[in-house]
Amino acid sequence: MVHMSTSSEYVAEEAKYYMQVVRRMPPVLVRGEGTRVFDNDGRSYLDFTAGWAVLNLGHSHPAVTRAIREQAGLILQMSNLFYTTPQLDLARTIVENSSLDRVFFCNSGAEANEGACKLARKYGRIHLGGAHEIITAFNSFHGRTMAMMAATGQAHYQEAWRPLMPGFVNVDYNNLDAIRDVTTSNTCAVLLEPVQGEGGVNVPDPGYLKSVQDWCQMQGILFMVDEVQTGMGRLGTMFGYQRFEGVEPDVMTLGKAVGAGAPLGAFVCKDSCSVLEPGDHGSTFGGNALSTAAGAAAARVMVDEDIPAMAESGGGYLKGKLEALRERHSSIEEVRGMGLLIGLQLSGDYSAGIVGDCLDNGLLLNAVRPNTLRFMPPLNVSREEVDEAVSILDGALGRQCG
Repeated sequence: MVHMSTSSEYVAEEAKYYMQVVRRMPPVLVRGEGTRVFDNDGRSYLDFTAGWAVLNLGHSHPAVTRAIREQAGLILQMSNLFYTTPQLDLARTIVENSSLDRVFFCNSGAEANEGACKLARKYGRIHLGGAHEIITAFNSFHGRTMAMMAATGQAHYQEAWRPLMPGFVNVDYNNLDAIRDVTTSNTCAVLLEPVQGEGGVNVPDPGYLKSVQDWCQMQGILFMVDEVQTGMGRLGTMFGYQRFEGVEPDVMTLGKAVGAGAPLGAFVCKDSCSVLEPGDHGSTFGGNALSTAAGAAAARVMVDEDIPAMAESGGGYLKGKLEALRERHSSIEEVRGMGLLIGLQLSGDYSAGIVGDCLDNGLLLNAVRPNTLRFMPPLNVSREEVDEAVSILDGALGRQCG
């Protein structure tokens, strides 16, 4: 293990060995507890990124920590040729709290979306005469694998890797007519985020997802939701699609918070489209005992303590505080979001400066766009922590935007 006396020494040493594919922020974080993290120099920060919407119960939650410790003393990993018990605990919780029936565990959200798209293509081969195209939305984010870059409707994720994998069609989000216009006999599925996170925290009209679902049912194609960021309580319901009346997807993908910090993803489907058979799909580490033990413990806490309701309440409180800031700062154009996935749109490209200023004053935020900040703290964040974060942001807005 590398031991450095200061964060700056660690950063300099890391640059010698690690691929520089991320523009890291300066702190070297070594410990977390609840909504706070601590760096190598002893400074503390309010974490309103939660590991990119991963740590929905916060850092070092006792139930998750205990589950990991206990499982580490039993068994970490076995081939999926054999049964391991934590998988069942988590699968049961997901199915019993959703409208879906079957789970496959993998290692990440991108892998979950890959698996869902494989399922959709096989469904198209069996039931739709070989249909294989999947409709997705501009400003979506579905992962960085070769296939998921094609699914992700953002040019800057695609340009360096063209030609893209065929089989994906990108259209405007929140526009049913755009989906209708590109649906053909080659279409097997539509894949959408209930709220676009990486795209700028874009919230659709209330009836949009239901209208897309109805269109898919009319066409006999699959309606799939990417809940990698919105699932596990983030929007104020256990799964994000449950915020929208009448919506029941055929397929749902999960990642990020489903492992509570351990690497884990999943795709979930209804029995009616469960077409994968032995040999069709697999993963060496997918659903390993350690990750699913962590996820199962977190999911039980989610249900038993009604954490999604806390996200809804806390999100309403945070949005109210941000709206109050908007009355005082002309640089704030809009506050939008659901639950504790909230975007703050600015009148100019101030995000980077504000994020840096907040960092200097003990708050971690994410600049999801040059003019948009994203807030995704742990779902059990306290009112006092929200007040502290908003106060830091207030100062940064004054300094960075005039």
